[in-house]
Amino acid sequence: MLPEKMEQGFEQNLEAIQLLQNALGTSFLEAYVENAENLRDNYQVRVVDGVPNEQTAEQISKLYQKLSELSFEPEEWRRLSQLLLLKGSQTEHLQANHQLTPDSIGFLFVFLIEQLFSDHKEKIGVLDISAGMGNLLLTVLLNLKIAGYQTEGFGVDIDDTLLSVAASTSELTQANVQYFHQDGLQDLLIEPVDVAISDLPVGFYPNDQKAKDFLTSATEGHSYAHHLLLEQAMKYVKPDGFGLFLMPSNFLETEQSDHIKKWFKEEGYLQGMIQLPDELFRNKQSQKSILILQKKGEQAKQVKEVLLVKLDSLKEPEKVTKFFREFENWKSSSL
Repeated sequence: MLPEKMEQGFEQNLEAIQLLQNALGTSFLEAYVENAENLRDNYQVRVVDGVPNEQTAEQISKLYQKLSELSFEPEEWRRLSQLLLLKGSQTEHLQANHQLTPDSIGFLFVFLIEQLFSDHKEKIGVLDISAGMGNLLLTVLLNLKIAGYQTEGFGVDIDDTLLSVAASTSELTQANVQYFHQDGLQDLLIEPVDVAISDLPVGFYPNDQKAKDFLTSATEGHSYAHHLLLEQAMKYVKPDGFGLFLMPSNFLETEQSDHIKKWFKEEGYLQGMIQLPDELFRNKQSQKSILILQKKGEQAKQVKEVLLVKLDSLKEPEKVTKFFREFENWKSSSL
């Protein structure tokens, strides 16, 4: 059951989005962006060439008046936006690689970064090489800020609609983040970051010529996009920095596994692998794990005991707490 404030905010935003969608003749996601921009523009309804009409604009304005009185905090805006986008995905029928990364996984990323970067005084730069609608990146940035960290985020995606959604949500949350609309495998105009994260899109990359620039490229046929994007993201991580990636659990057992093993040998270390609960996936083939990578540097070295752990459940607090203790013990003895 949602708290009353969140429930009201959800219903009022959803009604405003649906009114805009009908008035503008757009998709839910496009209406979501329009709504977010209106809210950022001091809760004013944007009317262009008489659209939306006066009656609809007045209906939306009344909803905005109620919303303005609720005074959401940045993390509340993010959670509210996630609920709205989940609702919208029921009608938009997004492909699997475009789905939102669930909060339960996002908060695991937050925990891991807090453990790997215990110094709150240094600003943490975070790159998401395949940001999509931005929920994972914003979950990390906003919750690290709540924990007392200074953060700076960078998100990359080739899909302009998804990136517009991410940017508009970021505006609502006032997150310190920049987005780049481009193929994530092209050169990025960003300075090296402390940690790269991503819920990597699984599939093949069509540009075989570009793929040849990467150690993880296949010798024949199309290369795995998730391998190439992992390698690309780590190029923009500082020496000794980390990468946290959501990857297929069987990534070391595929026909292209030798290529990613080559990357581990030459560029970085696979320090840990956290297999996520079965309850999150439809079948064994779709199971994923969080990889913990560390880029080579003066301080980095391959741990003697790679963390290999399976989370039994994210719904049972005692099992999550048990994992937290296991990770903290591993970190203190290995990193």
